[in-house]
Amino acid sequence: MNYPTYKGMSNTITVVGHTAFDHICKTPYLPPPNASTPVTERVILYGGGAANIATGIAKLGQNAALVSAVGGDFLGSAYEVHMKKLGVQLQNYVVEDEHTATAFMFTDSSGDQMTFFEWGASRTFAKEKPSAHAFVHMATADPDYNVEVARLAAFSSFDPGQDVRLYTHEHLDSLFSNIDVLIANRHECDVMCETMSCTREEIAAGVPIAIETLGGEGSVVRFSEQEIFVPVCKVQMLDPSGAGDAYRAGFLSAYIQGYDVVTSARIGSVSASFVVETVGCQTNQCNWTLMQERYESVFGTLALPIKR
Repeated sequence: MNYPTYKGMSNTITVVGHTAFDHICKTPYLPPPNASTPVTERVILYGGGAANIATGIAKLGQNAALVSAVGGDFLGSAYEVHMKKLGVQLQNYVVEDEHTATAFMFTDSSGDQMTFFEWGASRTFAKEKPSAHAFVHMATADPDYNVEVARLAAFSSFDPGQDVRLYTHEHLDSLFSNIDVLIANRHECDVMCETMSCTREEIAAGVPIAIETLGGEGSVVRFSEQEIFVPVCKVQMLDPSGAGDAYRAGFLSAYIQGYDVVTSARIGSVSASFVVETVGCQTNQCNWTLMQERYESVFGTLALPIKR
């Protein structure tokens, strides 16, 4: 069966969205409103959806550029040094009197997670003017900014992330008219369906490729009225933080090379499996060799991509 592949010639994946410092906490249970719960463990690590994806792409050996917004606390920080060592091309808006966005993530003993996100310097996206990109992935960022990115791009994929409720019907309608790939988790799909007053199938029919990630259950790839299930790569999960971003990094890294959409989704699944084995979104990102070894143990031989 012939599956969709990338037809363009770009060799750089530009990722748009948040760079953040992550406060990752463990708790026995997530409390209801007006209640509290003990925090049994807390670490501060590198994060931000776009930054997680860009560093994941770089670790997998592809050219990654990051369009983000950072505060004065990022300049010269270990995080900036880390990204530069990976080869990520930083195209940051710098707001020196602001601090970089911060995420507070709480994970309970069953693996359910709740996140509180402070935008900080990322608020500047609302007044910036984007550039045109040959191959771009829009992660969490200002909706108006992402709408314009999609309009200008030669090839684009979109991931609403935790900012999904900021997108209006008009935002989503414009994005779906311009993007090539939609990647969203189950909750984000529910919200988009509510906002658009439509079904998943109707959203999928309006974009060339729609991918819904289902956490530990796998993912579903929809295109041309086809629906293909891609299983997870099962490992011992320690922390789910960053799994979706790693999936996107793996998918995009494969797709730009000429791998078909289903193989790319499988590579996304394998890439995500490494991240959940440790605490932190960027702590255990894999390189291509490690990914391929695990891929072939689960899915069989990874054939060479189709030449573009």
